[in-house]
Amino acid sequence: MITLCGFALSNYYNKVKMVLLEKGVPFTEEQVKTHSKDEAVLACSPLAKVPFIRTEHGAMCESQAIVDYIEALHPNPPLLPADPWQAAKVRELTIFIELHVELVVRELYPKAFFGGEVSDEKAARVRKQLQKNLAGFKRLAKFAPYVAGERFTQADCAAFVSLPLVALATKIVYGEDLLAAAGIDWKPYSKLVGERPSAQRVLADRKAEQEKTAVAKVV
Repeated sequence: MITLCGFALSNYYNKVKMVLLEKGVPFTEEQVKTHSKDEAVLACSPLAKVPFIRTEHGAMCESQAIVDYIEALHPNPPLLPADPWQAAKVRELTIFIELHVELVVRELYPKAFFGGEVSDEKAARVRKQLQKNLAGFKRLAKFAPYVAGERFTQADCAAFVSLPLVALATKIVYGEDLLAAAGIDWKPYSKLVGERPSAQRVLADRKAEQEKTAVAKVV
């Protein structure tokens, strides 16, 4: 059985979790925080990043490698098209979301979500880069009704857990949802995907973790 390691506030953890739930793959969860110095964690994830999985064959890190492994191991229901070109286009979109959108905005997270600060210079640089990249994302994304087209795919598991963070972080830091400002109507899409049982489970577990974290801070 697969053990999914990480925590429910991580969008990359939730991406993998959605894939497992969509496919009906049995799995257990093990809470692991980032930046662990535990050798048992480092042996599985050398940079102490989450998520990673433990399997009968060993450990694996990096969310995209994990979901591709799950897809190969459990091809039904498919989250990639059978056609090689179309499958590659889904991966292209996933990479674009994570590398050119979410990773750029991640520099704002200390101020947006953790009570830290982001310099005016960094905020301006991130805004400029993000606006450029969102224009590119708008060209790739279809939202017809899913992000890659008519079918729910791996790309939706990435988009659903990352796009709301992008919108919220930019709203908090800049006073403006830069996704919406770029002409990306992400809210109806998020509502559509949010009706899926996998998404509801991910959101419920994330909410429970947020409440648990808030209580721990008060105590």
